[in-house]
Amino acid sequence: MSDAEENYTYMLRCRDGSFYVGWTNDLKKRLRAHNSGKGARYTRSRTPVELVYYEVFPTKQEAMSREYHLKRLGHKEKQQLADRQHHEIIMKS
Repeated sequence: MSDAEENYTYMLRCRDGSFYVGWTNDLKKRLRAHNSGKGARYTRSRTPVELVYYEVFPTKQEAMSREYHLKRLGHKEKQQLADRQHHEIIMKS
């Protein structure tokens, strides 16, 4: 994989209200995979999932590092990130 590609750290809200955090270099394809039951084992029984947060990084290593840190947040902190990004999207519209 080239460092010129975009790499994403993302967070999904699952059907049961839990959050899943991962990284990818193709966000749309990965979201489709999760919702079709071909994503991570965790999300397979919790579909449909909704993309609620993401960040873009120039390298895979940066995206993976951010994923590591987000996975260690509690549910409340993850919800705050999702709410903040939703607010930013609305403000830009």
